[in-house]
Amino acid sequence: MRGLPYLDHVPDKAVPFAELDGFSDEDHLEAFQVFAASCEAIMEASPALRPALDPPLAFIEICRKALAQPPADGKEARSFFETHFEPYRVKPDRGFLTGYYEPVVEGSLAETAAFTAPIYARPDDLVTLKEGESFNGPEGPLQAARRRPGGLEPYPERMAIENGAIDHRLTPLVWLKDKVEAFFIHVQGSARVKLRDGSELRLTYAGRNGHPYTSIGRVLIEQEKIPPEEAGMAGLKQWIRAKGQSAGEPGAMLMLRNKSYIFFSASDVLHPQEGPIGGHGIGLTPLRSIAVDRGIWTYGLPMWIEAELPWRSPAPEKFRRMLIAQDTGSAILGAARGDLFFGSGDEAGALAGALRHPAAFTVFLPRDGYNPS
Repeated sequence: MRGLPYLDHVPDKAVPFAELDGFSDEDHLEAFQVFAASCEAIMEASPALRPALDPPLAFIEICRKALAQPPADGKEARSFFETHFEPYRVKPDRGFLTGYYEPVVEGSLAETAAFTAPIYARPDDLVTLKEGESFNGPEGPLQAARRRPGGLEPYPERMAIENGAIDHRLTPLVWLKDKVEAFFIHVQGSARVKLRDGSELRLTYAGRNGHPYTSIGRVLIEQEKIPPEEAGMAGLKQWIRAKGQSAGEPGAMLMLRNKSYIFFSASDVLHPQEGPIGGHGIGLTPLRSIAVDRGIWTYGLPMWIEAELPWRSPAPEKFRRMLIAQDTGSAILGAARGDLFFGSGDEAGALAGALRHPAAFTVFLPRDGYNPS
């Protein structure tokens, strides 16, 4: 089976389930229900928002069995995972886990004195390339391009878009209070917007300009010598607002360091308790859905994560939990790299923004061979 991209990141030999710390205490039924949601999308061949590797036949067969006879309780769910999968430690042993969430912010369908920062729909000239494809721009391969009469050209980066380079292509979906809120919605990839009439809109990722993502937190840590504990999301928002968001001010210039720009679609929020739509095209589940490198993994794979995390309070504690690969992100690169979805709102945001921790990753691969042929 060697030579397949995902198998380059696991050893030849699986580990017993008994060696997974905390596996016997897991809520296997809850984990199975999240896994089954991915299986439904796979069996229905639902289009992903951000396509990952195609699921191999062995994995599709497991999904077929999962939906045909779902377990009735946790004991049966555990048996299902142990029967159909084998755990493989992901290399490197010391992985890295961050967190993300769905912001809930106030907004307006029209620009006003209080709401001045637009969130834009996907432009009609944006061409998104498939995973594994790229377009060579002046600074290297890009993941998206601009359709022009003579062919493709690099899509404008954030600074050019902010300065009006494609204003004629842009349609505002909603207006937010300031550029900081808009910027961090770009980082998170989704949001719920509360309108003045009491209704809500859900913003869902619809595409990006293809330029690489740059962590502005890392920029502050390295160039401004800000302590890492002060470079979480709350600290970044405070720094930008204090330094100014107008053109040329330090806060605005910091945001422009991230050349990546995200576009969205909008829909009414019918069930606020349901999570936002992730890269797989299905709703995310707090503390069960994880964003992974879509160039290495396929959606729906269960992953066992072992770490010490501040996941229920600011104090780090043991985290031993099965997560399901259901999303991806521009900054999520590498086999042992993940982004844990925390849920919606400020409390989830505070926990997600503080998460930058080492973690051990174990992926569950089909017993019959993780082979697409």
